[in-house]
Amino acid sequence: MVCDIANLIDFVYPQQMSLANVDDFARKIILCPRNEDCRQVNRTVLQRVTGAARTYTAIDTVVADDVDEIANYPTEFLNSLEPDGLPPYRLTLVVGSVVMLLRNLDPKIRLCNGTRLVVTELRRNNFKARLLADAGEGQDDIVIPRIPLSSSGDDDLPFTMRRVQFPVRLSFAMTINKSQGQTFDRVGLFLPSPVFTHGQLYVAFSRVRDSESIKV
Repeated sequence: MVCDIANLIDFVYPQQMSLANVDDFARKIILCPRNEDCRQVNRTVLQRVTGAARTYTAIDTVVADDVDEIANYPTEFLNSLEPDGLPPYRLTLVVGSVVMLLRNLDPKIRLCNGTRLVVTELRRNNFKARLLADAGEGQDDIVIPRIPLSSSGDDDLPFTMRRVQFPVRLSFAMTINKSQGQTFDRVGLFLPSPVFTHGQLYVAFSRVRDSESIKV
């Protein structure tokens, strides 16, 4: 049992993380019951990544024909929202950081929703990345573009929001549900609140091959 989030992160990730030691953390993850817990962990772990950093801001609009409805939602309000299916308005990336795709870009080369990547280069209008699973195998960099993304009915918004942003979010941590079907060498289980079902707890403990590779 680990007593706090700092010790849990120490169990999973090295103190200094960079593109040079990506193999040290490519098959490790922190699992959380909720997306807001993941965001907290991801922001904390990002501070350990020592590469060049850049922050990208999105363009947010309401999708509606009614001008009055659009006027009900100021841009500043839209910028403050972070629905589960959309990237953040303000996306800070560091060379060497781990991200997850939120949309299918090119399934033929495994660029699918849920694929994890490691950032290799940050540019003004796009960034480059590699598939995390193969990051140490000399693969070519992939250019990730900004694209328009729309909120879905699952996001519990009373309107449809359109956000132009890179279709990724940080992925040093992910939700327990998102981890189903994957196996990791080391897992930290962050439970600031109870899991929703006993099944979730089973899924979390099933992500590793032995009990020594997971801590709560």
